[in-house]
Amino acid sequence: MELRTLEYFVAVADEGSFTRAAQKCFITQPSISAQIQGLERELGEALFDRTQRTTALTDAGQVLLPYARLCIQAANDAKAEFSARAGLLRGEFRIGTGGGVEHTTTPVLLGALRQQYPGIDIVVSEATSKPLLDMVLQNQLHAAVIARPADALPASISTSPLFVDQIVAVFDPVVYPLGDNDPLELSELACHPIITYPRTSALRASIDRVAVATGTKVLVNCAANDVRLQVSFAQQGLGVSLSSRCDPALIGCGLTVRQITPQIDFEKILIWRNDIPASAPLRAFLALWDTTVNIEETKSDQACR
Repeated sequence: MELRTLEYFVAVADEGSFTRAAQKCFITQPSISAQIQGLERELGEALFDRTQRTTALTDAGQVLLPYARLCIQAANDAKAEFSARAGLLRGEFRIGTGGGVEHTTTPVLLGALRQQYPGIDIVVSEATSKPLLDMVLQNQLHAAVIARPADALPASISTSPLFVDQIVAVFDPVVYPLGDNDPLELSELACHPIITYPRTSALRASIDRVAVATGTKVLVNCAANDVRLQVSFAQQGLGVSLSSRCDPALIGCGLTVRQITPQIDFEKILIWRNDIPASAPLRAFLALWDTTVNIEETKSDQACR
């Protein structure tokens, strides 16, 4: 099983087309088809269903895909390591993030990484906290910015704090005249339709944890990880949104933003694996992180960065 063939296989899976995959890989369509057919003969199973209008993975293809990605990523990491040994830092830095970090130092650091090391390509994946943690554990990502989960993280995961934030209530006061009490009781908000994060989000877990502790039943009618979508729902009068206070989507949204009691706090952290050698791009990013984020951590008057 050759690495190049696995790269062709992943390209076809991603593009859903042998023709587009061939264009992406700069080879002819017959050549990439022949490579995939050889791989199928080697494995003894068909990897793609060619009977449909689009090229879809078979069950065997679905099994192979994550292994193929890991092989390609490991090869890229090895190339980056030896480029660093030669004094030329090259390769791919794979980082994951959810919403609400565009206003933090994270984009600045990624820009600084690219400027300082032009040979590093930056690949950003977006998801909620639980899938991002799984992707780091599976080495699909070098690092990720997630909300700290309620349960202890695996011993193989290292962390560094980014900022502490809290959940606030966001609503149309005409549709939901909740009075002038500030902060608003969570039990009062729970009497109305709620818009907030999906269950795969650690922020949702923070909300649920406080709700259980206060004996409050929160019925979520609309769930979205993107606060811009939460705000859009609230603007339509679909409910009261429980959203991150520091998310830029709340700026100028035309809605009322109120604190909640009991206060629902959460922490955003950077995570990466410590049980395997850090790749050269990850080491470069962590060096920038240490010199930038940790310095800003001393600015205690900042609610979020």
